[in-house]
Amino acid sequence: MGRAFVYVILGGGVAAGYAALEFTKKGVSHGELCIISEEPVAPYERPALSKGFLLPEAPARLPAFHTCVGANEERLTPKWYKEHGIELILGTRVKSADVRRKTLLTATGETISYKFLIIATGARALKLEEFGVSGSDAENVCYLRDVADATRLVDVMQKSTGGNAVVIGGGYIGMECAASLVINKINVSMVFPEPHCMGRLFTPKIASYYEEFYKSKGINFVKGTVLSSFVFNAEGKVTGVNLKDGSYLPSDLVVVGIGIRPNTSLFEGQLTLEKGGIKVNSRLQTSNTSVYAVGDVASFPVKTFGEIRRLEHVDAARKSARHAVSAIMEPEKTPEFDYLPFFYSRVFSLSWQFYGDNTGEAVYFGDFSGTSFGAYWVNKGQLVGSFLEGGSKEEYEAIANVTRVKPEIEDLSELERQGLGFAVAVSQQPVVVPPVDVGGLGSLVVSEKAVYPWHAAAGVVVAASIAAFAYWYGRRRRRW
Repeated sequence: MGRAFVYVILGGGVAAGYAALEFTKKGVSHGELCIISEEPVAPYERPALSKGFLLPEAPARLPAFHTCVGANEERLTPKWYKEHGIELILGTRVKSADVRRKTLLTATGETISYKFLIIATGARALKLEEFGVSGSDAENVCYLRDVADATRLVDVMQKSTGGNAVVIGGGYIGMECAASLVINKINVSMVFPEPHCMGRLFTPKIASYYEEFYKSKGINFVKGTVLSSFVFNAEGKVTGVNLKDGSYLPSDLVVVGIGIRPNTSLFEGQLTLEKGGIKVNSRLQTSNTSVYAVGDVASFPVKTFGEIRRLEHVDAARKSARHAVSAIMEPEKTPEFDYLPFFYSRVFSLSWQFYGDNTGEAVYFGDFSGTSFGAYWVNKGQLVGSFLEGGSKEEYEAIANVTRVKPEIEDLSELERQGLGFAVAVSQQPVVVPPVDVGGLGSLVVSEKAVYPWHAAAGVVVAASIAAFAYWYGRRRRRW
């Protein structure tokens, strides 16, 4: 028994919803597209799980956060998929794939064939057992990756009000869950091995700001150590955690956020893998021309930096999904995928955005004792990354624009003095910058000093260039 489709999306996360919407915009016919998902619900905005879903009052619940409300577009309920002739095959696990034959075999024995496949399998949460610690199956040990996880976490939280929670991990999930736990009137201790929170992204100075803010909310940080074992009561419930440094923390609830691993196993040995994900080209196409990969599972060329990267963020999932569909449906009209790495978070009264790369030297600006501050990263004389806390929509757009432009920086102290004003000034300049190919992938490089607002001579140079062009153009016109 089997079914055949022109297009199959494997995976039912954020990317699947955005891909489905893009397919309808590109004119997919009824019956041509299906989505296969292990989850029993239609694609939804996963960020809601660590934010609105965990709130004690007026929490977010489906169908409110089905895709694509995260990008202020249509909310794709199951009814929407039916109306657009898109088959949702939910609660279904694919146990094997054959990219040569273009088939997928489900756990129930059904064969699903396709002409084009989009792999949107995302990633799974790393379990404690993979690090030699048992106890993940305890009723009050929680992970957070899907709606089922979030529902279970809410249930345990409601039973733990006024009690103690231990959050294992200092990254995205750890920071956002810790904030939600405090809002639910639970005492929180965060445990992680790094010297500061958000170690992959934040510098010590930036991390210090957020750690102090969290401490003001009553959150305790235990850094430089890891979980060693759980302490259980007679019913098998965790009552505390033992840490490797010999300390002990009482706990009514444990939330584990120690990273994710891309779901690539179905395609290992069939498609090229790189940097932990499925390698794709600038069209999101894998080593098999009928197969595309998007979101957390895809390792793709980041043109701005001229290298392959795998990015774990909802923004990359949304945009790569749309681009892959465009590349499939309108290959002649679709340019290369030119994505600027972007990360953000909103907790308590805080809201930050980061663009680009955090390599090189950090140059700070703003008031770290207040509510708005930021940083630039300068590497090999170019601005390659920008971070801003407490910005306006226009200010966030400005740091995104300046990061994409990658202006040359000669004076770090002057950059520090200008601060956010530098990004705003560069973004307001009508400078057209051509892409310069580097290493076959491409890198947007700005060498004109004109992007520097403090180079007064730049205006003269630009004016002279325009005048020269006008003179030449006038002479050409007379010849014609």
